[in-house]
Amino acid sequence: MAEKKVDPKAFKSAKETRVVEDLSQLSPEERERLKLLGLDENIPHEGEFVQVDAKPILCRKKVEGLEVMPITQALKTFDKIGDYLWKVVSPEKDEFTRAVAEDLDDGYFIRVLPGYKLVYPVQTCLYIKSDKISQKVHNIVIVEEGAELNLITSCSVHPHINSALHIGISEFYIKKGGKLTFTMVHMWGEKIAVRPRTGIIVEEGGTYISTYVSLFPVNTIQTSPVCRLVGEDAKASFVSIIVNYPDSHLDIGGEVHLEAENTRTEIISRNVVYGGINIARGKIVAKAPKVKGHLECQGLMLSDEGLMMAIPELDSYYSDVELTHEAAVGKIAREEVEYLMARGLNEQEATSLIVKGFLSVKIDGLSPELQKQIDKTLELAKLGF
Repeated sequence: MAEKKVDPKAFKSAKETRVVEDLSQLSPEERERLKLLGLDENIPHEGEFVQVDAKPILCRKKVEGLEVMPITQALKTFDKIGDYLWKVVSPEKDEFTRAVAEDLDDGYFIRVLPGYKLVYPVQTCLYIKSDKISQKVHNIVIVEEGAELNLITSCSVHPHINSALHIGISEFYIKKGGKLTFTMVHMWGEKIAVRPRTGIIVEEGGTYISTYVSLFPVNTIQTSPVCRLVGEDAKASFVSIIVNYPDSHLDIGGEVHLEAENTRTEIISRNVVYGGINIARGKIVAKAPKVKGHLECQGLMLSDEGLMMAIPELDSYYSDVELTHEAAVGKIAREEVEYLMARGLNEQEATSLIVKGFLSVKIDGLSPELQKQIDKTLELAKLGF
């Protein structure tokens, strides 16, 4: 199934927009939108980064052992930037990576120094305020040896813009014994195109946990992060929680290469389809013996107008591996709805409760703050269900 064609040259540069200097210049409606996504002063954060169109308007850290800055600043001041920039994502991968390489707006650079284990999350937000622009960002995250970071990235747009394109290049590096818990929560719009390109390297004993949440209407998303587990005992987990609406085309996957012994991964996808096209991909490649990997995709069809496709792929170069997958697509069982209706719910309330339960995935290793963030977003999205 071909993806929706998106031409990055059809959008204006984000640098041409009116510059917003700080959050106070956003409307109350916009600030409330960002608050729902976690940019809330009542939620404890170790650091924050907010970019509106092409300009970072908030960048601060609250603890030692953490570095947070715009990527354009890191390119000038971080002397080892050449060891990380465009190393796990090629600038020649496609037209979207080339667009960022040729005309970078900005993005975030986050580094946790060796041995520091941050208690609270770092919150970042990439926000599009202006109509018909292309926001081109490049993010680099480095979790040094023995360090730990919980990172929440919220992406959204002004609620009344007609169309825009977001291109996000992200390169994540988890060093020996490090841990990165990365949660991305999207609230885009019906005319928004999104093209993330992500690469991850996890060294010996490192852990990468990714949770991707898209519960609101969007025109098109196409993404498939590639994670390489290059050191023994490295682990990676990908969980996506997706709702697909009419006229949307979502092609969301994950790819993990097990390149050292005793590495492990799981890729889990939950998809609710009200219409449009939903493609859930997963790929695990065993490039070393004594590795384990599991793919799991479940799709809940709530309309006959949509298309749900599950595309699992398991590749192995060794016999001494354990790779498994399971996939299921179906509708809500009538007896489940009737069971809840018999206990006082109407049909709409019963269906809503079942959908919420289907999308609620508890992830081992996720901090309570991050789990609360996902649960709150599910509660908000349930209003639409």
